[in-house]
Amino acid sequence: MFDKSKNIFPRNDSYVFLAHCGVSPLYREALEKEREISEKHHKKGGLIFNEYNDILNGLRLSAADLLNTHSDNLAFVKNTSEAMGLIANGYQFQEGDQIISYVYEYPANYYPWRLQERRGVELVLLPDRDIISSDLEGSKYCPCGWRMDDLEALVTSKTRILAISHVQFTSGFAADLKKLGTFCRARDIDLVVDAAQSLGCLPIYPEKYNISALASSGWKWLMGPLGTGLLYTSETFRTKLKEVMVGAELMIQGTDYLNHSWHPHLTAKRFEYSTSPISLAAALDLCIKRLPLRYKPEKIQAELFRLQDLIVRLLDRDRFTPLLFPRKHRSSILSVFCNRDKDDPEAIERALTEEGIVCSSRGGYLRFAPHFYNTDEEIHRAVSALNSIQV
Repeated sequence: MFDKSKNIFPRNDSYVFLAHCGVSPLYREALEKEREISEKHHKKGGLIFNEYNDILNGLRLSAADLLNTHSDNLAFVKNTSEAMGLIANGYQFQEGDQIISYVYEYPANYYPWRLQERRGVELVLLPDRDIISSDLEGSKYCPCGWRMDDLEALVTSKTRILAISHVQFTSGFAADLKKLGTFCRARDIDLVVDAAQSLGCLPIYPEKYNISALASSGWKWLMGPLGTGLLYTSETFRTKLKEVMVGAELMIQGTDYLNHSWHPHLTAKRFEYSTSPISLAAALDLCIKRLPLRYKPEKIQAELFRLQDLIVRLLDRDRFTPLLFPRKHRSSILSVFCNRDKDDPEAIERALTEEGIVCSSRGGYLRFAPHFYNTDEEIHRAVSALNSIQV
């Protein structure tokens, strides 16, 4: 059973939060942990560093448990963009190499790869395809997803990396990571995954799926603080990366600051190149322990799908069409298309916010992203407001 109590999760009588695909409310116990560590910093100054390594080691262990890997493969980062930048700029490309991605990727998983054109690397983008083909036929255009046959057609002997989101942030289309991993393994391609829309709410196991690197922010489905994220890299993949950002913590000699010999960590700790905000790391660690590790991603996924199904049943289908993917492509995001031209998703988002219903709009869709702690009563209230909204 899920604990959905008000004293733990951010909820009141005038507020329904269904935008966990954007910025989630900070989990209450994480807020308290962040305050606790900051208070120690206030009182102890530099003595707070007596706890520094223990906090970061604890976070890596929790994240490793979540991903079913070793903590040596995890690094604490600020956000997905930082993680992708470290990977893209550090990868030892040769001129003429190729990266494949999707035409409507989130900027964090686009710009770092586009930057590699300076090194003579080609970025090839998968075209957008109407994956479900019927419900929205003839409607105004919105992004949907991509297809494996297009990927197969684009791959060449020069393809080194497939950089793709597990879940597309506009439509909610989820990649079949198991199938992708098998595909990439057979062709010696490194699979790099943006997991910002899945980590903490969908099962994702990088070693099982042959994922070379995985990056995520911590403030969406993990409900952690802004300015936090995680980077997974496999041991083999790290041998293909050069250092991009450097600092004292990159080196094995640590606080022996006058020792300038070049001995970088071989673990993912090498990506934590300088001082980390440990109050945020401690808060994120607590979120992982209290949420996905307690309830398990598979059960959280099932509850998300149940809540989404309730939204779909309650929707006024004359006004709104939900984007319904086959289960293997279903995700944490339920995107809804406005059937009437006069119904603008951004205007509806603003109007719903005034009614105390927090959702989001991207790519021409309204996005509904309930988390496991949302109640059926909240869903009824939110969809009732949506069905009757006038803009």
